[in-house]
Amino acid sequence: METVQLVIEFLGTFAFAISGIRWAASKKFDWFGGYVVGLATAIGGGTIRDVMLGVIPFWMTNSVYMVCTAVALLTVIVFKKAIVKFTNTWFLFDTLGLALFTVAGLQKTLYEGFPFWVAIIMGCITGAAGGVIRDVLINEVPLIFRKEIYAIACMFGGLAYYVCQELGLGVEMTAIISFTIVVVVRLMAVKFHISLPHLRDEESGI
Repeated sequence: METVQLVIEFLGTFAFAISGIRWAASKKFDWFGGYVVGLATAIGGGTIRDVMLGVIPFWMTNSVYMVCTAVALLTVIVFKKAIVKFTNTWFLFDTLGLALFTVAGLQKTLYEGFPFWVAIIMGCITGAAGGVIRDVLINEVPLIFRKEIYAIACMFGGLAYYVCQELGLGVEMTAIISFTIVVVVRLMAVKFHISLPHLRDEESGI
């Protein structure tokens, strides 16, 4: 369980760091600014999760997350032309990070002995909160509050995880299925323009 969780968190850190650094590059941040945004994107959700669960934030016990973000920064710097060439790269890394960290949040919360409804909430926070911090740092309206399906995909992944556990599937298979559900829901929502209704201000007519 712990080994699977660590692997997922490392992969999620790299994916989210790439996403954050690319967005920082679009705002013409310098290398240090890019690293800060990438790191905040990668560890922000997990930090909030761990504080709420009453445990030491995961990155404080292992420096590999800092190193992983540095590797992500170096990757963007070295391969920036190749990355920019593929317009869907930002979205892809963001989606992978969302799915990986959702699974990590679910597993850690259950490992700490909390009920499943708490695990689903923590999975959403772990997956989506880093993106909120990223968007605030680069002065954008957080993606989670806009029309795209984002946190809802995390919820579907959490429900899938619950169903797999009830069916008695192994940890690895459960993690893979939950990860896949988050990715598929997010991709399908964007591809077919599926979104939640907007709130309307009747007084202003917006």
